[in-house]
Formats: sequence, C-alpha cells, structure tokens
Amino acid sequence: MCRLRHTPLLDAAHILPDRDERGNPEIPNGMALCRIHHGAYDVGILGVDPDYKVHLRADVLEEHDGPMLRHGLQELHGVGIQTPRRAEHLPNRGYLAERFKQFLAA
Repeated sequence: MCRLRHTPLLDAAHILPDRDERGNPEIPNGMALCRIHHGAYDVGILGVDPDYKVHLRADVLEEHDGPMLRHGLQELHGVGIQTPRRAEHLPNRGYLAERFKQFLAA
C-alpha cells in the first residue's frame, strides 16, 4: 500500500479477523501492511475493496492535520495496493468484499 520496502516494519494484517472461523493466518487472508496502515485498517479508518483499491473514511479525507495524515493516508485514497505476482498469493477477493462492506457500513 505505501510501498515500504523495510520488511521489519511490515505486519501481516488479517483481512478476516482471528475471531472469524475463516480468519486463519493464511496468505489469502492477509496483506503486508506497515504498522500505520495496519492500525488504520483494523480500526476502520482505511478499507480495501475487492479490486485492491484503498479507501479512506470521509471524515478522515476532510480532516486537516500534518503531513503524515496527508501523505501517509489521504493520498492513498483510490490508489491500488501492490499485489503479489503469484495468483495463489493474492488477497482473497471474497474476504476483501466482506470486510469492505463492514468498512462502508461503519
């Protein structure tokens, strides 16, 4: 998402959470996100649609704060995430759709 190449700063973020019976720690149920984007994803500030595009909550898009908000989050709105080359490593589109519905409903 942010294209950070420092792998020690990347987290394995679940699409479906652990509490979901399908929320297994498997490649199709995950995305590699930096800690800021992982946190924003987990609390519903940021969502990823099944076409792998990033969306931000409207209130966050309208907010005026420092450069981290602008460059770190707001500028990602509508941008596609970087996806793995191998099809079997892609995030599961059905899981993304389900989680994205929750993002939109919040």
